[in-house]
Amino acid sequence: MIPIIVGGLLQGSVFAMVALGFALVYRVTGVINLSQGAFCVIGALITYTLERTLGWPVGLAVTGAVLGTTVFGIMLGAATFVPSLARLPNSSMLMLTAGLLTFIEGLLLVVWGSDPYDLPPFSGEMPVTIMGVRVPTQGFWIAGTTLIVILVLWYLLSRTMLGKELRACAENPLAARLMGIDVPRMTVLSFGLAAMIGAVGGIVVAPITSLQFDSGNFFTIYGFIAVAIGGMGSFVGAVVGGLILGVVQQLAAGYVSSLFSDGLAVIVLLATLLVRPSGLFAVGVARRQDVRDEQGVQLSVIRFNGRQTAFLGVLAVVLLAALPWLVPQSSGLLSSLVITGILFIGVLGLDVLMGYTGQVSLGQAGFMAIGGYTAAILAVKLGWPPLLGTAAGMVLSLISALILSLATMRLRGVYLALATLAFGLLIDSLAIGMMATTGGPSGLVGIPSFSIGSLSFATPFSMYYLVLGLIIVLILLLLGGMRSSFGRALQAIRTDQTAAAALDINVERYKVAVFAISAALASLSGSLYAFFFHFLSPEMVDTSRSFEMVTMLVIGGAGTLVGPLLGAALLTLLPEIFQPFALYKTLAEGILLVLTFQYLPAGIFGSLAGWLLRFTNRQTLIQASDVRLVKDESR
Repeated sequence: MIPIIVGGLLQGSVFAMVALGFALVYRVTGVINLSQGAFCVIGALITYTLERTLGWPVGLAVTGAVLGTTVFGIMLGAATFVPSLARLPNSSMLMLTAGLLTFIEGLLLVVWGSDPYDLPPFSGEMPVTIMGVRVPTQGFWIAGTTLIVILVLWYLLSRTMLGKELRACAENPLAARLMGIDVPRMTVLSFGLAAMIGAVGGIVVAPITSLQFDSGNFFTIYGFIAVAIGGMGSFVGAVVGGLILGVVQQLAAGYVSSLFSDGLAVIVLLATLLVRPSGLFAVGVARRQDVRDEQGVQLSVIRFNGRQTAFLGVLAVVLLAALPWLVPQSSGLLSSLVITGILFIGVLGLDVLMGYTGQVSLGQAGFMAIGGYTAAILAVKLGWPPLLGTAAGMVLSLISALILSLATMRLRGVYLALATLAFGLLIDSLAIGMMATTGGPSGLVGIPSFSIGSLSFATPFSMYYLVLGLIIVLILLLLGGMRSSFGRALQAIRTDQTAAAALDINVERYKVAVFAISAALASLSGSLYAFFFHFLSPEMVDTSRSFEMVTMLVIGGAGTLVGPLLGAALLTLLPEIFQPFALYKTLAEGILLVLTFQYLPAGIFGSLAGWLLRFTNRQTLIQASDVRLVKDESR
């Protein structure tokens, strides 16, 4: 047990350093920075290049990497994070930082490729034996560096004028500004310091594990979990949460199975959120979080009149129905169009949840996994008809959504997002660990084509029209629902839950209902996904898929129902069309998400529709004035 605990403490030390970066930015801005883990990878890869490629001494390479990562973090924060902070609510800022994470991963992929990298240990390969326990020498560097980072951060915030200014910005930004403190500069500085801490953590852990371009996602998720366990904004909590998380993972891997280690760690997080949502060492923040969540850009729902809606709808249906006849059958584009439609069904549920109700979810792919695996297992192992298996998957997803929504009813904002992320990670762990049922990491094979009775949808051509028909029916149903009192209640909840409750709107009931709708649509999407590919693996419906679906929603336009189709098409079809530029796919996704939040907060469809409405209203006013002028002249 002792070696396992020692290994857990070393791993937890790295999580603690990442969590400290989370806590620092949160203390100053009240925002969770999901790009924090990417700075670990930047620092490690720059060190590798300086030391192994350019031949710099270790100390000089580490110093250059830390300084380079810090400068990059400051520039990135000044260009994107700070300008958006005053305009966007917390939910949008959370997804903006997710876009920054994607952007950095894409940049690392372009520069360093997809190969894994590791550094030589700072003090040689031979471990040190202490009381019969073999400890790698790099472990001392990890533990010592963590301790130094904690002490330096404590001294900076508690004993220096700069630290007092940072704490003032955290407690009351308006008062700090009135006292002459440059709040934007302090925000950029906190972002840069967090980048520096992340770089240091990545550099000291690189000799004991290999890192590649997308490893930042791992550090981000587990640093996020660590700071949530310890308490948002608490430096002590960040350290304790990181150590707890590391030890729990190692104990689970040592005594249960490494396949379930992530799942048990997530269970610890869910238990913490349910018992003590603010964390073990919560730090009070002077700002009302619900007000911060709701201020800034409020994306209004785009509403056309009945004639405009009918005309645009018919035009869109005609164009979509004609697409299979315009696309070369051998190009693969038709299959990509089918995938676009299937993913859009899942994003459609996310739009109802996030776009109309304002409830951030980072676990939508978890319900895709439940629906897909349930339908596929029943079809492959028990011979159930695909339609019945799909219905069973939706029922199981609805039950899971009901349990999750009731358990997290008290959570709002970032805590709700964290709970849904934990749910998605738990489903990932189960899909990987239940090898006898799901096929484990290798996936489930032999899934039949979707069919309804004797009618089989075994070709992309037939599957396209099945998905298109489902989309039309779903949009018509949701469009009617969102224009009814149900939809108006959801928008009231998004604007202000307290005011909605005061208007006698049963907030809890509506939130459960909309969560169930979102889960059912994601489950349907997952089932169709499995039947179309005839194969389903955990990586097809893992947490990265949830982030991708949120990206599709934001780029297309939240709160528009049809807008996410543009986002799904953009992220699915462009890599297929521009195969030579597939290396830049991740980078392009990150850039698109960041630019959308900065310049098109209503998304592509929302911005175009808003412009069209303003143009038509302007034309109507001009025509009305011309009519009045003609009447006046005739008189």
